[in-house]
Amino acid sequence: MTSLPTNATTTAPEFGRIWFDLLNSGPISEDPGSLLTGETVLPDGRTAALAAVVPAPNSPFPRARQGEVGLRESLSLASWVASLDNPDKPLVLIIDVPSQAYGYVEELFGLNTTMATSVQAIASARLADRPVVSLVVGKAISGAFLSTGLQANRIVMLDHDGVQVQVMGKQAAARITRRTVDEMEKIAETFPATAFDGASFTTLGAVFETVVPKSAGSPGDEDSASALAAVGRAVDDILNSSGNDLRCRVESEAARTARAQSLLVRDAVNAQW
Repeated sequence: MTSLPTNATTTAPEFGRIWFDLLNSGPISEDPGSLLTGETVLPDGRTAALAAVVPAPNSPFPRARQGEVGLRESLSLASWVASLDNPDKPLVLIIDVPSQAYGYVEELFGLNTTMATSVQAIASARLADRPVVSLVVGKAISGAFLSTGLQANRIVMLDHDGVQVQVMGKQAAARITRRTVDEMEKIAETFPATAFDGASFTTLGAVFETVVPKSAGSPGDEDSASALAAVGRAVDDILNSSGNDLRCRVESEAARTARAQSLLVRDAVNAQW
């Protein structure tokens, strides 16, 4: 077996860009280099708007070069979503975001405000009855997921080892709890809410459907068809539902089972308010 040279580096697949390129069927707009926008065609022939935040190695913001959601990403996404015409046109957000962009510049210029602008734009689209679906193809971590996909009516998720969902990265969670990564993974075996893998997140009830790709890093036509079929079913479910809120995440069978105590707390708080 040949070993890698000491200066060799391994690069993780850019799942967001890979799946955007796979599903996109229209002209691509790349502004500001880290936000890809285009269109995709669902199985019933309906056209949906498509977007993904992707790595931008040449970004002038060093903290937002690996796919993180920073000042430009959140504002550009908010602007693009707000500019969409035809309110009946579904919106599909491809998610592979490792974190928000932590940095002095980002804090100085109000990353919290720009991310809130992105959240508001997507939530406003949903509340205006535009079907919004998040397709999680890689990492969905912290404020980056909050800013790009957590406000969607429905979440569709790929099932592969590269998917991670949590409020913070695995190494950061270990540091802040003063545990090792191995200890964190051991705890996750008992408490799914502390896990990082997509399968554990799915047990909490927020995921509409999971798709098992033949190859997440090099998907083909069959993977494309499977993902679009799931997104299409999610759009149909949105249109056939009675509201544009997110109650499906706490009313699903999985949520009633895995989050039973949390739901009791929610009921008690709601009763007091």
